[in-house]
Amino acid sequence: MAKKLDSLKPGTCLDGYKLEKTLGGGGFSVVYRARQINNDRRVVIKEYIPNKLAKRDRKGLVCARNERTETRFNRGRKLFFQEASTLATLKHTNIVDVFNFFQANGTVYMVMEYQEGENLQSYLKARRGGLSETFLRTVFPSLLDGLELIHANDLLHLDIKPGNIHIQRGGQPLLLDFGAVHGFPQSRQEQPGQVISPGFSPIEQYDSRGYVGPWTDLYAIGATMRACIEGLPPVNALKRHERDNLKPAQFAFRGRYADNLLRAIDWAMEVDPLLRPQSVVEFRDALTAETVPEPEQPCSAFDLLANALWGRSLP
Repeated sequence: MAKKLDSLKPGTCLDGYKLEKTLGGGGFSVVYRARQINNDRRVVIKEYIPNKLAKRDRKGLVCARNERTETRFNRGRKLFFQEASTLATLKHTNIVDVFNFFQANGTVYMVMEYQEGENLQSYLKARRGGLSETFLRTVFPSLLDGLELIHANDLLHLDIKPGNIHIQRGGQPLLLDFGAVHGFPQSRQEQPGQVISPGFSPIEQYDSRGYVGPWTDLYAIGATMRACIEGLPPVNALKRHERDNLKPAQFAFRGRYADNLLRAIDWAMEVDPLLRPQSVVEFRDALTAETVPEPEQPCSAFDLLANALWGRSLP
């Protein structure tokens, strides 16, 4: 994977940081481990370099691939900078600490605190799923607390999955990788592209006109919880939208986990966004409730649209 990434070489110095190693990356960014030169503090640096829109020249500068992608690359770089500045104000035990951001090499860099621990995806792979209910009830309520703060600031994560969750020593989780973070309720048609993680992204993320909201992140949380049980990503939302053959967790894992936990997972993973919990508070309550609330009937078309757009509680 690392060979395919258009990354800077170890030893490169950027704005007072020295890159040590490329940790990974995806369609929109490359992530490095680095040291702060003046105090030897270890950090993680994320570089904005969307591979479909931009490339790196021999001098290390990031630029648009061609004239057709230049506008989208410039817009995305501006959004990345704005989002980094917003994330730097979000301080929470369960959200990775973004403490600096800067522009260099024609692009933007986000500097985050480095934490010892293990990535949840690696943890899952080594154990092939089957994580205990105690683990689920330790990790996910804490993640929900961090997610609630994100939503309270009118932001959405839009890429929650095991690979973006870091388990620190002691078991406290950290929500990582805000490369797809997006303001809500704004149109995603202004975004330069979309991050799709099959199995974890709900149906509305596959369409730039889809109405995303807190319910979108909650689908990903539910899918991540199910992956912790099964050891594999769930069936992707496009296939489920065409024909939903996914066996509900409350039947597939009955007897192994508490019924309210399994029902909550199923509720979060409803294909139709209108049928999911609309807020972190609703989902958190479902994890401890005896039953998951059903959508009230009848609802007018206006009520349903308002619910989809703004996450309002139905009367």
